[in-house]
Amino acid sequence: MTLVIYVFSGLFFLLALALVFTWWRGRHPGALLLALTYFCAAGTALVMQHWWPLVIGFLSAWALRLMGMDPGPGAGKSPKS
Repeated sequence: MTLVIYVFSGLFFLLALALVFTWWRGRHPGALLLALTYFCAAGTALVMQHWWPLVIGFLSAWALRLMGMDPGPGAGKSPKS
């Protein structure tokens, strides 16, 4: 079970890095919130060696996406005048 926690925490860290890069390119605040959620979930799971922080982090990120915080495909583009 420890190996599974390490693998999923690593995936969550990669997601967080990709979202920080997305935030840096487009300055969408939702990308930064999602990155922070994934990063905190992965760090907590590694420190505590339990699987439930990953589940809570995934559900929190899903809730943020349902609230419209997902940057989406056109997040970095400026609207045309």
